Amino acid sequence: MTSSKQMSVAAKFRAMHESGCFVLPNPWDTGTTIYLEHLGFEALATTSAGFAFSRGKRDGGVPRDEMLDHIRKIVEVTALPVNADFLAGYADEPEDVANNVRLCVSTGVAGLSIEDNTGRTDKPLYEKEVAIDRIRAARSAIDSLGSGVVLTGRCEAWLVHDPDPFHKVLDRLAAYADAGADCLYAPGVHKPDEIAQIVKTVAPKPVNVLVSGFNHQLSLSQLADLGVRRISVGSGLALAAWGTFLRAAKDIKENGTFNLLANGAASADLNELFQEQS
Repeated sequence: MTSSKQMSVAAKFRAMHESGCFVLPNPWDTGTTIYLEHLGFEALATTSAGFAFSRGKRDGGVPRDEMLDHIRKIVEVTALPVNADFLAGYADEPEDVANNVRLCVSTGVAGLSIEDNTGRTDKPLYEKEVAIDRIRAARSAIDSLGSGVVLTGRCEAWLVHDPDPFHKVLDRLAAYADAGADCLYAPGVHKPDEIAQIVKTVAPKPVNVLVSGFNHQLSLSQLADLGVRRISVGSGLALAAWGTFLRAAKDIKENGTFNLLANGAASADLNELFQEQS
């Protein structure tokens, strides 16, 4: 049964999408979750890739139950709304997606996303009608629990290198909005005019834009001016951490020098931050 706490947090998360533009950063473990809340962010999202890399696995290589346990742990250590990166719902058939969505909602999340990436190289996106049915099934599952959890519909056309990603995204996101998605998301978009067109196409429903290394030149104010309501960074923060780690480790191994350790975080600051968690 959905708790009153979850309903309250989900309602807060839903209200955040109604106006303005906010950043939804993506921690990949409990420590990064606590720190992002400490910085003053108003909501957080999990990252399937960031968590998978921390477990020595590829993105998409974490089994459903392990991912659910991870999502639950993130929810438990923060008072902020948490949006779950729930990949493709860990199932192909709509009814199985619905069952898994119920399990995800039971972790206490305020939102979750379902994408249309099949994980197959021959047919990387679900057929349109199947993809729509999967969103509709996720919507029905959320509504049956009375949770108020925000459903994000994702089109992965850019990430799977579709031959015409922009028009595929416009068509599918509009359909996902009609099927009950509360927020629409097409990771990979980077051109301002394309972002503006996506916003216009699904209006009045809000749009999430992923900002990471490939489109880091975009700013919060610029995206807000384009009508974007939500900005996430996906695995961006995790990859930034990995980048620093890789460079420092290679410097030690290849050069026998330790210069890149000079800019590390202060352990005293982290000890103070995490003191209440011990």
